[in-house]
Amino acid sequence: MICFKRLKIAFDQLGKVVERLNQLNCIVNNIRLKEEEDYHSIIDFYPFYKSQHQGLVTRVLHFIGTGLVLLFLLLFALTLELKYLGFAPLAGYGFAWVGHFFFEKNKPATFRYPAYSLGLADFLQHVL
Repeated sequence: MICFKRLKIAFDQLGKVVERLNQLNCIVNNIRLKEEEDYHSIIDFYPFYKSQHQGLVTRVLHFIGTGLVLLFLLLFALTLELKYLGFAPLAGYGFAWVGHFFFEKNKPATFRYPAYSLGLADFLQHVL
């Protein structure tokens, strides 16, 4: 029984170390990939985008939000009810911004690069 307690403590500590390494990785990536840089293609932009979505929670929230956007757009196409067009950005932005502000602790790329961020990168992240 004592072995299992020690093993649990060791895994808890390992989890904290991995979390700290992820935080340091984000800091290093933020230094390397300056937010002020101008990107001229989605290929140039995508590494910066990935650096802003390091945390699993942030990526999962983006996945949920993007999925809901697609669902609401499909519902609009099927019913032509405008309310679904209103729900789409609320769901997409709502989930994504919670990930950025509360978990990733950074500013969403949408603010500076809306076309790349909204148009392609959110969808690329889930395909790649």
